[in-house]
Amino acid sequence: LWFLDQLESDNPAYNIGRAVRLLGPLDLQVLQQCLDEIVRRHEILRTNFVMVEGQPVQVIAPGRSVPLPVLDLRGSHDGQHLVMVEKLVNEESRRPFDLERDLLFRAKLLWLQEQDHVLILTMHHSASDGWSIRVLFREISILYGSFSHGAESPLPEPPIQYADFAVWQREWLQGETLEALLRYWRKQLAGSPLVLELPTDRPRPALQTHRGAGEELLLVKPLTQELKALCHREDVTLYILLLAAFGVLLHRYTRQEDILIGSPISGRDQFEVEGLIGFFLNTLVLRSKPTRDQSFRQYLHQLRDRVLSGFAHQVIPFEALLQKLQIERSLSRTPLFQAMFVLHDAVPPLLRLPDMQADWLEINRGGAMFDLTLVARDTDEGLSLTLRYSTDLFDSATIRQMLRHLQTLLESIVTGPELSIWQLPLLLATERQQLLVDWN
Repeated sequence: LWFLDQLESDNPAYNIGRAVRLLGPLDLQVLQQCLDEIVRRHEILRTNFVMVEGQPVQVIAPGRSVPLPVLDLRGSHDGQHLVMVEKLVNEESRRPFDLERDLLFRAKLLWLQEQDHVLILTMHHSASDGWSIRVLFREISILYGSFSHGAESPLPEPPIQYADFAVWQREWLQGETLEALLRYWRKQLAGSPLVLELPTDRPRPALQTHRGAGEELLLVKPLTQELKALCHREDVTLYILLLAAFGVLLHRYTRQEDILIGSPISGRDQFEVEGLIGFFLNTLVLRSKPTRDQSFRQYLHQLRDRVLSGFAHQVIPFEALLQKLQIERSLSRTPLFQAMFVLHDAVPPLLRLPDMQADWLEINRGGAMFDLTLVARDTDEGLSLTLRYSTDLFDSATIRQMLRHLQTLLESIVTGPELSIWQLPLLLATERQQLLVDWN
């Protein structure tokens, strides 16, 4: 992440932002106390990365207070609030960090009415990950409840800090342990293609900019339930089923029969790190080999075995894998894979403050780490599918069509998992009419 920041220092793609609307009597002094205590507890948030003799070095500040600017919007009309809030939240989440000087955790408060606020919290990915957001919200909730009553923090001190984990990982991941992992991944990735040949709307730029956007599609609840029932019958998880469907979609678009897809994993196998804020996230490279005559059921079970094997060898950091395997790098695309799949937890992290109601606000960071990233979330209304994409390569209409094709594919999989991968319908009825009749 430091290396990527050197390539493009004003890139917001690696910001992690959350915005929460707070309805109720908010005590600013107590909130400030909570934020300062969290930065004190977690060294990584007050860590900077500076150059010493040409190498990046961690410098941990002894203690820093979190600036909490308050923007008073109480004079605005109610109708203007939503527009202004959305604009300000997105601007704040896209504001870049200076990894050499900035606190890697910042906060901002929008004051809408006397008991109506929006709290914007942003961390840089080098100091946090998705799990860290849960840790952050949990600790704010506990600390606010205690500090608002004049009590001290009830949280135990972290058993270790992020730097301790980094030292342990380097000491452990060497010698035969490292060689065994490298042998496995060399075999798994031998002869794999390094480029996903997706048809794009524009030529690929010489330098990847990470400019991006996203389109969303909600699958109806009956289809979601049918997909889960299929998972039960085929003895696979929803993660593996959706990953397989994504693999088929990419296969049908590219005609490649060997595809690499990245997928994030928590990287928190040790009990001591479960309560730490930090970048523990690792990336698993999953090799998918769909063939046109193979049934979807056969492909699904084959992929399940590959995924389980990959998870059993997940501990080697992705960046170490790239370095040790000497993977060819290009400034125009991400190494090894250009498509990512993510399945989020059904319940997002919640902020629970006494006498207040807390509600999520959507954030559009406007960045894309990869050419395509499929993000799935299991909600009460059904499966939510978001396809994030590089705006250098794709138009929004293309991505919306790709999502519709994915929906058609999932409907086809539910009704005919025994069909071959190329027999599974992909086109909408209107597209088939246009291609086979109107244009014939």
